[in-house]
Amino acid sequence: MDSPSRSPDLGPAPSSDLTSTDLTTTNNTADLAPASNTPDPEQKKTKKIIRKKRRPARPQVDPSTLKHEPPPQTGTIFNIWYNKWSGGDREDKYLSKTAAPGRCNIGKDSGYTRGDKVVGSYFCLFFSKGLCPRGQECEYLHRLPGLFDTFNPNVDCFGRDKHSDYRDDMGGVGSFMRQNRTLYVGRIHVTDDIEEVVARHFAEWGQVDRIRCLTARGVAFVTYTNEANSQFAKEAMAHQSLDHSEILNVRWATVDPNPMAQKRESRKIEEQAAEAVRRALPEDFVREIEGRDPDAKRRKRIEGGFGLEGYEAPDQVWYARSRELEGGGGQATVEADERYLIEDGQDGEAAAEGDKGIFSNSTLAALQKHTLSTGGKVRTAASAAAPAGRLVGYGSDDDSD
Repeated sequence: MDSPSRSPDLGPAPSSDLTSTDLTTTNNTADLAPASNTPDPEQKKTKKIIRKKRRPARPQVDPSTLKHEPPPQTGTIFNIWYNKWSGGDREDKYLSKTAAPGRCNIGKDSGYTRGDKVVGSYFCLFFSKGLCPRGQECEYLHRLPGLFDTFNPNVDCFGRDKHSDYRDDMGGVGSFMRQNRTLYVGRIHVTDDIEEVVARHFAEWGQVDRIRCLTARGVAFVTYTNEANSQFAKEAMAHQSLDHSEILNVRWATVDPNPMAQKRESRKIEEQAAEAVRRALPEDFVREIEGRDPDAKRRKRIEGGFGLEGYEAPDQVWYARSRELEGGGGQATVEADERYLIEDGQDGEAAAEGDKGIFSNSTLAALQKHTLSTGGKVRTAASAAAPAGRLVGYGSDDDSD
């Protein structure tokens, strides 16, 4: 059925002339319009924070492939404590050209172990070599050392005891007499980009501070920021290869005879010690010492005089008094001390005015105290008991009587 016709001069058609389809469209548009302009207060946007859980450390080798064989006999006496032979001639492993059986992959092998639950755990030596079969069941850490991983100077990051001096070949654990962060890397394949290759491979084991390469000799000296990273890198890169099939000779570097290098090393050690002290002290205290807290300086200048004009207490006295004030009874203690100081000052002025006779004020005060203690009776020489016997009235010019 056709819709009724209307002339153009009658104006807009009334709402009753609209079809059902038009009404539905209009209502839907009217319902959706406010929803698009004004947000619904009941529908709030919530952000979900998804925290990635640390993955467990994976076994680097299959435990079934491990062979427990005794070490080859290279000496005359077997040391059960160190599990090796001693005495006689032994093969120097730094002169051997046998490639390492495995290599650690930090991106895939690192993860949490049982050692993460124990404070002060050491790092896994076999993990650094890529040969740990235990994975998350290992009692040692399977990750890289960080700046806050500090250990006793007598041991390295793997828990091995250091010695008083280095070995003749500068291998082994090292010495506790010097903090060594530099590695000697020999037998490098000589190329034009040798420094870039060394930096790329050794940066896997921590932050590198400095690299010096001797291109003609195939030698590099790698210095790490942290000593623990250098210890980890020494074991991780032993008998490894870079971009070619060379077998690296990694050992500790000797002392650099360059005076500038020695000054730089001593400055670095001082900075590390200062950072350790800075972490141990409260933040407010460190900020005040370094002069980054102007309010503390002003407060110390005002309150550090303890009521005396022009007096500024030493740092030890000021910080000790600050701790007492923080402990409780602060303002009352300060006011009492200031009152005692004022009274002592008045007593000193009175003593200065009265100190014009033969005896000083302190002597007179002592005599008055003695008089009060004896009940006002003053003992003189005449009231002393006369001695009896034959020596009555005996006199002598000798002072010993």
